[in-house]
Amino acid sequence: MINIVFFGTPDIGLKSLQHFHSSDIFNVQAVVTQPDKPSGRGHKLTPSPIKQFALEHNIKVFQPKSIRKEPEIIEALKVLQPDFFVTFAFGQILSQEVLDIPKYETINLHVSLLPKYRGANPIQRAIINGDTETGICTMITELGLDCGDICMKYPIEITKNMNCVELFELCASNSPELLEKTLIGIKEGTLKPIPQCEDGVCFADKLKKEECKIDWNKSAEEIHNLVRGVYKCPGAFFEFKGKIIKVMETEPIESNANGAAGDFVNVSKSGIDVKTGNGILRLIKVKPEGKGEMFALDWANGVLQK
Repeated sequence: MINIVFFGTPDIGLKSLQHFHSSDIFNVQAVVTQPDKPSGRGHKLTPSPIKQFALEHNIKVFQPKSIRKEPEIIEALKVLQPDFFVTFAFGQILSQEVLDIPKYETINLHVSLLPKYRGANPIQRAIINGDTETGICTMITELGLDCGDICMKYPIEITKNMNCVELFELCASNSPELLEKTLIGIKEGTLKPIPQCEDGVCFADKLKKEECKIDWNKSAEEIHNLVRGVYKCPGAFFEFKGKIIKVMETEPIESNANGAAGDFVNVSKSGIDVKTGNGILRLIKVKPEGKGEMFALDWANGVLQK
């Protein structure tokens, strides 16, 4: 039996935790997750998906505000004497003291093909930049930012209309098997981690709200990639008559329509065609401020005819 402590917070790590919990090979001794956060209109404190699963299955839970500064939790983890720490979108930086606790290693699952896209938003950045491939990889956690030795990689194709939620799901679904193979390989000595190549290093900085505002002077393809890359997380948008309009689905199309960047050049059953700095972008679905998601044509019928 391989004893692990699982560090994670959002949904993307849940399938991996479920896999370890149901396995005959692994024993999840505890989970470490972020403190409960306010959510919804009532700002009620809500536990992370990882904590919810742990409580439902009688797994010990630790919720440090900053694990590096909470010696009681560090000592409690030492008492467990785990074989591995597994980290997956935990959201805090671990100290060397914490990294040294497991018998073998602290293994992190990162959602890119390192050394590309180190940092906070690798999934979104890959789509925004128009990449056609990304992936997941396991790595030895070190003090630097996603710079540890690589254990295993698994490539994932990014299709032309795939959005970040769909890519999140693919990464989450393929992570349990990669993590399992990594832990077993390291324990048995059959897997030798490889130092990261410094060629091709780039960073996936945390997204800022202003980056999600659509610049119609960019090309139709660039805006389409932005819409896919920040789909619901937090969503690309433009302003119309003082209201925020989030764009949920788009398609670059062939057209010779004239107009200035940002002009609505055609409205049809298929959507709203908008002139960009290079090409035409068709808005298929939008989410107007204060309303639910709808077809762009329905929104246009309500505002453009007034």
